[in-house]
Order: sequence, then structure tokens, then C-alpha cells
Amino acid sequence: MSKNLRITPGDPFPEDLETLKDEKLQVLDSQVQRQLDHEIVADGESDPETEFRHHELDTEFQQREN
Repeated sequence: MSKNLRITPGDPFPEDLETLKDEKLQVLDSQVQRQLDHEIVADGESDPETEFRHHELDTEFQQREN
């Protein structure tokens, strides 16, 4: 799988998700989800950093809905 389709725990991650446009946030969410899926399949568990990023993205999406 192409590296740009996933964002690994060591890759840079935006500090302030509020500044991202919806489209960029959706792409970032897809990359994190793919990484999460990869970690679970490859390692049997997810990396805490990937879980944290996934949670941060979910929180941002919820805030944007309100």
C-alpha cells in the first residue's frame, strides 16, 4: 500500500485540527483509519498514538457538527 494512504505514528500530525478545511480533515481521517486497520491486522493491536489521533479526529468531527 502506498505510504501516502496511511499516516504512521511517526509522521507529522497537525497540532490544531480546527484550522483544516473539511476535505483535508476527511483525508486525514481516512489515512488514520487505514493505519489503524493496518496495525490491527499486522500487529494484533493498535499503536496508542494512532488511537489518540483517531480520537482527536472524531472529536473534531463532532464539534463541527454542532
